[in-house]
Amino acid sequence: MPFYLIQFAQSHEEFRLPEFDSLAVLENVKYNYAKDSYKLDSPYFKVELESDDDARKLVKRSILIKRIYELWGEGSTYDAVNDQVKANKDKWADYHYTSFKFSVSAFGWTLTAKEQLKIINSFSYLGFEGDIDLTNPQVKFGVLEDYGQTTTHVEGGNPPSLKYVYMGRLVASGSRDLVQKYNLKKRHYLGTTSMDAELSLVMANQALASSGKLVYDPFVGTGSFLFTCAHFGSYTLGSDIDGRQIRGKSKDRGVKSNIEQYNLQGRVLDSLVFDVTRNPWRCDDWLDAIVTAPYGVRAGAKRLGRKDELKKPLQERSYEGVPMHLREDYYPPTKPYEMSEVLKDLLEFSAKHLHVGGRLVYWLPTVVDEYSNTDVPQHPCMVLISNSEQNFGQWSRRLITMEKVKHYTTSSSSLENADTPKALGHYLFREKYFSFGRQQQDDEKKDV
Repeated sequence: MPFYLIQFAQSHEEFRLPEFDSLAVLENVKYNYAKDSYKLDSPYFKVELESDDDARKLVKRSILIKRIYELWGEGSTYDAVNDQVKANKDKWADYHYTSFKFSVSAFGWTLTAKEQLKIINSFSYLGFEGDIDLTNPQVKFGVLEDYGQTTTHVEGGNPPSLKYVYMGRLVASGSRDLVQKYNLKKRHYLGTTSMDAELSLVMANQALASSGKLVYDPFVGTGSFLFTCAHFGSYTLGSDIDGRQIRGKSKDRGVKSNIEQYNLQGRVLDSLVFDVTRNPWRCDDWLDAIVTAPYGVRAGAKRLGRKDELKKPLQERSYEGVPMHLREDYYPPTKPYEMSEVLKDLLEFSAKHLHVGGRLVYWLPTVVDEYSNTDVPQHPCMVLISNSEQNFGQWSRRLITMEKVKHYTTSSSSLENADTPKALGHYLFREKYFSFGRQQQDDEKKDV
């Protein structure tokens, strides 16, 4: 298989390879790569693919891939690169008379226009006779220099040592423009739990969202995941215990207004209000994916019930002769829903309601110093596909992707976890999160 070079965006580094792997599964693309070819501190990733068509399939909806090139030459020096390019003359023939464009980019350093032109001219031996077209060329070529991530630019200083160089033909570009389309700054209605567009789109890719699939968010909030999964063709459905976020503050500021903004009326089916632990679903194996963020740091997760179970039952309480639970303005009482219990119920729900092969993609919040890989809840019907961290200092959130591998039975309903709840990095996460600021203030007082 020929070699291709992927140029990743240098952001969300831990999420890039899981998204790539998920898109390969979705598009049924075969690939190979050396274990040491992927590095978090480099945007370049060398892979083997069967054809240009497979390369296009892989990146056409990718969020974290910027471009993919057919690799013509590589090396630690330009002499090594040129030797490889000259040895692959059979690749040149199709582009001898086409219009073309050359571009030069560098990671870890900034090249002047003069330096870029000198590099482009060094490939004049290719002998292309087509027109140079900087606007709409028939073929584009790229030279990509890698100086490494630790490079710091010193005004007037000497350039760093060049680590590696790649040269190739551009095959396709990713879909990073979608990040701007779903940018929260442009969204009509937002809430405190709205997930940023880039990661919402990555989650849709890892969930394998595609045309005709049914995707569900049991903690829907303001519906961010409904929109991105629907963008890729899925039918989406959500629910939440609190309908106020779904309805919004007015008729023109709610989840429905966002659906209209993105013209997704035919794909976002609805958002319902109920406690997912007392859900109305009466069938199993009916969902293709579950995509969700089952935590709320500010408001906290809730479930139906009372903090004080000793209070008089509602059926025995009334106001002006009308039982409380029959009043039109009645709102059922809720109680805190501890994170370890939320995740336990989420995995049980997913194992029961996903198709075999369906995916669960969710955010796991955790305290960095207390986290262990054994904290990630396991289930006999589910296997872990990826675990990617977004670090915020003292705490982080992890994007967990799991896949259902066998049918749910009563005997497989127990969850597996190596630790007891109190040892988990996400146990009582909300309380720990709000203690970070108080702890910092206390430390500062001690220093004084």
